[in-house]
Amino acid sequence: MADVPLAQMDLGALVDEWLDWHAAAELLGVPVSRIRTMIREHEIAAAVSEPGTGQRIPALFIQDGLVVKGLPGLLTVMHDNKYDDRECIAWLFLDDDLPGRPIDALRENRGAEVKRRAQAMAF
Repeated sequence: MADVPLAQMDLGALVDEWLDWHAAAELLGVPVSRIRTMIREHEIAAAVSEPGTGQRIPALFIQDGLVVKGLPGLLTVMHDNKYDDRECIAWLFLDDDLPGRPIDALRENRGAEVKRRAQAMAF
């Protein structure tokens, strides 16, 4: 991992495609108010990727009309360990040593190792 703290990572450079809350709600088939609740309850994460954009959600967090399997549990583990949404997103999109990025492992149903590493970050 880079020497830059997760909170200071350039999310715009890490994440290729972002969704505003309306687009995410449409893909998930829920009202925008549900997106707000999902963010608050750590079912999905959102952050300001660039000044002036407002909070957005990485497009890779949604797959086949659903939140990626394992993402809510992983976000809960990370938030329990005092990581905020911005740090969670940065970690998920960094090419660690899984191989590959944690978000890709989740999307490929290889989430057990991702969750184990997130739990180990607390120590």
